[in-house]
Amino acid sequence: MGAPLQVAAIVVRVLSQLWKKPIVAVNHCVAHIETGRIVTGADDPVVLYVSGGNTQVIAYSEGRYRIFGETIDIAVGNCLDRFARVLTLSNDPSPGYNIEQLAKKGEQYIDLPYAVKGMDVSFSGILSYIEATAVEKLKNSECTPADLCYSLQENVFAMLVEITERAMAHCDKKDVLIVGGVGCNERLQEMMRTMCSERDGRLFATDDRYCIDNGAMIAYTGLLAFAHGASTPFEESTFTQRFRTDEVEAIWRLKEESEKLKWVHG
Repeated sequence: MGAPLQVAAIVVRVLSQLWKKPIVAVNHCVAHIETGRIVTGADDPVVLYVSGGNTQVIAYSEGRYRIFGETIDIAVGNCLDRFARVLTLSNDPSPGYNIEQLAKKGEQYIDLPYAVKGMDVSFSGILSYIEATAVEKLKNSECTPADLCYSLQENVFAMLVEITERAMAHCDKKDVLIVGGVGCNERLQEMMRTMCSERDGRLFATDDRYCIDNGAMIAYTGLLAFAHGASTPFEESTFTQRFRTDEVEAIWRLKEESEKLKWVHG
């Protein structure tokens, strides 16, 4: 969101001048990934980044985190949150969490559109369909709100598992790391863990302390970059809401690669 970012950028510039400290720019998605890696111990996984604002399948290659697939419209977290409002679910502690808990009580699966387009996914049509379906089916007592939550979760998570598995095959990787707020969802973790185990791989995931946006992930990633010589000139210390994952040069990963090669060639 633009306004909070603008306030934060101003505060950072003020603190930099007061304390005579350098500024280091951090990409939000890359911060999720690096914190997930250090917390879980994942070395070089395929990353599924799922939140209210983003849905991407990512893997590291040649100095950058490359996007192999993403949503072409709204994020999966946005889809879940907006459907929670249709059912008038509480925002406490979050709409997505309340959908997850209600879905556990669902018994009937309702067919929904399945929108995987190559390596990309689409959620807006699914949301429109289930919004209309919910009104009709609940009015006619054909299902319960729990059935709708269960069906929506199963459908969109199956889509995410599919494109993640395809990226794993393409990159020849066995492990998956889930990051972002939706990564807290235990059903998504369960479905992804099953897929990984079938490929003799592992799933790495965290709880809400690190999945949900937090200051530690920004600080840690900034420290990583700074330790490898990165800093941001004062004149360039602004922000952008279009700072894509694959625009960042992950210089610390290049150092990791170099050290691995030295170890291999001994």
